[in-house]
Amino acid sequence: MSPMSAIALYFVIWFMTMFLILPFRLQTQGEAGEVVPGTPSSAPSDVQMWRKIKLVTYIATPAFVVIAGIIISEIITYEMIESLTRRP
Repeated sequence: MSPMSAIALYFVIWFMTMFLILPFRLQTQGEAGEVVPGTPSSAPSDVQMWRKIKLVTYIATPAFVVIAGIIISEIITYEMIESLTRRP
């Protein structure tokens, strides 16, 4: 795996994890009872992005290490995946 492929893989895993983590522990302005004028009541009241960014990084990094290890050690190859998905 080239360094650019590794970077691309890490960012794909990181952003997929981010989209999975974003809705957890989300409190809307409507639930908090503090709707800011000009925003919908479904807007988040306190996103805590730095906390979520750290959590995503802690989850995505080990996932990347495992997936990159599988790719580098060739436990699963492209040919294996292709043979499973090939139509008869």
